Amino acid sequence: MSYADKVFIEMCRDIIDNGTSTEGEKVRPVWEDGTSAYTIKKFGVVNRYDLSKEFPALTLRRTGIKSCVDEMLWIWQKKSNNIHDLNSHIWDSWADEDGSIGKAYGYQMQVKHQYKEGMMDQVDRVIYDLKNNPYSRRIMTNIYVHQDLHEMNLYPCAYSMTFNVTKEKDSDKLTLNGILNQRSQDVLAANNWNVCQYAVLLHMLAQVCDMKVGEFVHVIADAHIYDRHIPMIEELIKREPLPAPKFWLNPEVKDFYEFTPDDVRLDGYETHPQIKNIPIAV
Repeated sequence: MSYADKVFIEMCRDIIDNGTSTEGEKVRPVWEDGTSAYTIKKFGVVNRYDLSKEFPALTLRRTGIKSCVDEMLWIWQKKSNNIHDLNSHIWDSWADEDGSIGKAYGYQMQVKHQYKEGMMDQVDRVIYDLKNNPYSRRIMTNIYVHQDLHEMNLYPCAYSMTFNVTKEKDSDKLTLNGILNQRSQDVLAANNWNVCQYAVLLHMLAQVCDMKVGEFVHVIADAHIYDRHIPMIEELIKREPLPAPKFWLNPEVKDFYEFTPDDVRLDGYETHPQIKNIPIAV
């Protein structure tokens, strides 16, 4: 059984059985037909994945690893806020006529800041510290920038990564761990997508910094299931989990900015059929 499946099933069951509903309240998201999109939600969900043991891809349905890595690199590597730099259409609803999503996500990653060591953006700062000061407790990114929120077409959902390095007994390599903080998550549409993205990010950063991967912790302030997603979730979590796939990352790549989605592969990735025509609230 994939451990990611176990975590997902337990989380969804807990949200449906013990969560609180927003039905009838004033909410921002709407469905395509203009109807208010209500949710059942849980506050403060924390999921932990040991990346040294297995890669956390769902087998209950397939997660498109190439597409989710492409989006992660769009933000972290290309540092772009334009959907024309992305090989999918998942951001189309939030882009303007020029393809921009405003000062969100990748835009914030490319902003250079003054440090004692010089001018760097957030990604370069993370890599610098992991290589030069790995035991620092200050290795983190934050793209929820209040002064720019009014110019963002969508406020960041996954907004902060904190990296922490440990050393195991009798190990010649340091271990890279990470915490992803997320203010809000559409569990059906995005949960495993985000988990896989940031698991891959940790693998990539560990490789270029000559470390090994450790634990990935996912903290979700508002983990919710939309009303029209509940039957789909119920169908999904009744499925029998399959074994986790084997993760492969091209060992030849030593520079984070040289990775492409083709450098990532899930071997033996067997899954149940996809859930089709998932409506997305915007």
